[in-house]
Amino acid sequence: MCGRFAQAQTREAYLSQLAEELARDIPYDPEPIGRYNIAPGTKVLLLNEREEQLHLDPVHWGYAPGWWDKAPLINARVETAASSRMFKPLWQHGRAIVFADGWFEWKKDGDKKQPYFIYRQDGKPLFFAAIGSTPFERGDENEGFLIVTAAADKGLIDIHDRRPLVLKPEAALAWMSQDIGGKEAEEIAKDGAVPAGDFSWHPVTRSVGNIRNQGAELIAPLEE
Repeated sequence: MCGRFAQAQTREAYLSQLAEELARDIPYDPEPIGRYNIAPGTKVLLLNEREEQLHLDPVHWGYAPGWWDKAPLINARVETAASSRMFKPLWQHGRAIVFADGWFEWKKDGDKKQPYFIYRQDGKPLFFAAIGSTPFERGDENEGFLIVTAAADKGLIDIHDRRPLVLKPEAALAWMSQDIGGKEAEEIAKDGAVPAGDFSWHPVTRSVGNIRNQGAELIAPLEE
């Protein structure tokens, strides 16, 4: 499950981790994005490739095609997305990347749930694999995007049994490539994932439960 995450650095801070020189049509913006508590149903900056250039578009987080009569979905399982009726077209033609600094999960603690912030031990940005309905630049409110999830392992499973599929920088670039087919994308998802052992986590304030709260204090370790 991935239902909340932080995307707070500048665009350049994320892009510079992918490659020094990228073919892109993305305006320079020195201001930090500054979103520490991104929730579904909002527009999120989504990195994607079209016409052999990278673009960064504000895209609705949630996917509900016209025939879907339930609440919008926000995640797609990597184990089944490539072959499912709903997600196969997105997997084939709508692969993208979401920048992040980390994500939140809640673990039951007595009669309450304690939120945790999960991030890379080395402090580097995260690149979530995503799939969505193209063209992304239209900003469709219904057919937006989903974050791809994988089974948690090692210590992460103590927090939650699912986690976002976080790709290494070179895998993230390949994932977005329009020259890569669905089968090749399955291999990228398998071989290009950041291993669970590269992540750390700490408890954070329960204030993150309120989506109106957006400050940097939400990702700070909870004081004993």
